[in-house]
Parts: sequence; C-alpha cells; structure tokens
Amino acid sequence: MNKNLVIALVVIVSVLVVGGVVFAVVKNNPAKPAVSPVVEVPNPTPTPEAVEPDVVSATKEFTVTASNFKFDLKTIKVKKGDTVKITFKNVEGFHDFVIDEFDVATNQIGVEEEDEVEFVADKAGSFEYYCSVGQHRKNGMVGKLVVE
Repeated sequence: MNKNLVIALVVIVSVLVVGGVVFAVVKNNPAKPAVSPVVEVPNPTPTPEAVEPDVVSATKEFTVTASNFKFDLKTIKVKKGDTVKITFKNVEGFHDFVIDEFDVATNQIGVEEEDEVEFVADKAGSFEYYCSVGQHRKNGMVGKLVVE
C-alpha cells in the first residue's frame, strides 16, 4: 500500500473521531448564551389596595368593665378616622357607657351582662365618657376618649 494513502486514511479517521467526540460533548452540554435575553415587563397600574392612603383607618377594639362608680379603663386613645369598637361589660350594679359627641350609648345593663358599640372617631380632641345611670357620672364614673 502506498505510504501517502495510509497517512491520508489515518488523518481522515482521526478527524472523524475527534469531530465525533466534539459533537457528542456539545450535544449533551449546549453552550449557554453569554447574556440573558431582556424581557420588558410593563409597569402595572397599582391596584387600590397597593396605594398607600394618606390616612390609614383601623378598627381599634377595647373592653371597658364597669363596677360601682368606676370604669376599669380611664383613658382610651385612638387616631382620627379610626373605627372604635367598645365591648362594655358590667360586673357590679346597673350601668351604661355614653359618649355624647359621637352619639354613642350602650343599653343600661345589669351584672354579668355586656353590650357593644361601634363608631368612627371623626373628630379630634378629648371627650368624656360616662355612666348616665342616676348620679353615677357625678360620683366619678367617667373616663376620657382621646382622639389624636
């Protein structure tokens, strides 16, 4: 056989083997692009829930317990615009809970009874709450609602 023919066959077989190996490696491990594609996402219009309101209104809940001539809670503090929920409980005597400036009044209730009132504190200031039964207010059965 011709020496040049043998060399040519060795070169061709070597190229085919090396090419096959390179093809197999590339096929099983494709190159990743150097730069990730950029996808533009439009800036969505915020929903009403996502917008920060100027004034945040919240429900503030309090339990006020009444006994003879006193409330256990002397001061209630809330922010203007808050919804205020008062659970009024009576453990002694016969009482109610009244705030004139917000037209708030529970029923007059006896021992081991309770009543609830709910209102929006839409005025800032300091407001007295009291028991309107008999002379209870005069005898010191009062407290203060502070709306900031």
